Amino acid sequence: MEWKEIHLGDIATIKGGKRLPKGVNLVSSPNSHPYIRVRDLGLKKVLELDSSYEYVDDDTQKLISRYIVNTGDIIISIVGTIGLVAIVGKSLNNANLTENCVKLIDINNFDKEFLYYYLISELGKQEIQKGIVGAVQAKLPIKNIQNIIVKAPDILLQQKIASILSSLDAKIENNNKINANLEAQAQALFKSWFVDFEPFQDGEFEDSELGRIPKGWKVGTLESLCSFISRGLSPKYSDETDQWVLGQTCVRNNIVSMKNARLHKLKSPTEKKVKQWDVLINSTGIGSLGRVGIIYFDSSNVAFDSHLTVVRAKDSIYKFYIGRNLLNRQLEIENMAVGSTGQTELPRESVKQMRIVIPSEEILSNFNSLIEPIGLLMFRNLEENEMLAKTRDTLLPKLMSGEIEV
Repeated sequence: MEWKEIHLGDIATIKGGKRLPKGVNLVSSPNSHPYIRVRDLGLKKVLELDSSYEYVDDDTQKLISRYIVNTGDIIISIVGTIGLVAIVGKSLNNANLTENCVKLIDINNFDKEFLYYYLISELGKQEIQKGIVGAVQAKLPIKNIQNIIVKAPDILLQQKIASILSSLDAKIENNNKINANLEAQAQALFKSWFVDFEPFQDGEFEDSELGRIPKGWKVGTLESLCSFISRGLSPKYSDETDQWVLGQTCVRNNIVSMKNARLHKLKSPTEKKVKQWDVLINSTGIGSLGRVGIIYFDSSNVAFDSHLTVVRAKDSIYKFYIGRNLLNRQLEIENMAVGSTGQTELPRESVKQMRIVIPSEEILSNFNSLIEPIGLLMFRNLEENEMLAKTRDTLLPKLMSGEIEV
């Protein structure tokens, strides 16, 4: 089967997104105008609306309404982290698109999913890299995107190849949906026990500095429950090393993922490595500051950078309670930030001195018995996803190059 080389501009129309008007900021309160940014790309093949998105108000929407995306459009990031690719899902139909991305529309006589997989393959990445310009601020101009060479077979074979890869991604996405449901259950259980105190309503309550709490419970500092609260290292990244380092983009939807981890060249050995059930807090910048995620994977050789704060329980009795508590207080954590516009950060001392309700060990033990099976199931699903992703990533270059015949 002959594979042909085609310019991307010959099979799709490429259009840019829109910068927000000067002085306009995104809003966190959900409405019908979500705004897709570069940070929303990179974790999923298909983008769907979730709690991490922000929105534009009605007046701003009128000004930028020509720059929306539709279900099935392919998005590519062109500034910042260049070359992230995703397909717009149903829940983001008519969403707004940042000026730091472009959309591929009107894709003719070509399979969209094959095109997606080509663009994330090594062949596609190399083509994208060729088009990047700019020394101070790198970017990928639309005219260079139009000139990207796509090597592909006829559309029937494109569909077969895409079907193989999509079946693996579908299983990964199904596991992600299961985990999202489990995560919601776990957080609802925490709220029931430790915010609304539903199981303890028949007992006595007393006043505390954090409000009414069951009698016999205490209030202390987060530090008193932890063995380790620390910001990470300031690495220099290099693809020639094997030290994985977690950064801000690894903390999404209450979970820490290795998807966006990077390789780092160590100047010297570091003890700043994560452990299973650690909690990570995004600690710099605007927008993502205060975002919390729990580490479910089990690894002893993954470090974390200076944009993150790691919180580690000193005893297993606290390991699930601390994570759930901090997940429930993300807005409070965000409001603890200090600094000027664009330079905000979360002081480590403020994290250490956070006031926290401390239930009895018996209560925590009972809570753990309910939460731990949920966490372990999420861990198994994430492990399976890692295996599926490795299989997909092994097949991808071979299918895209025609090395494996379908």
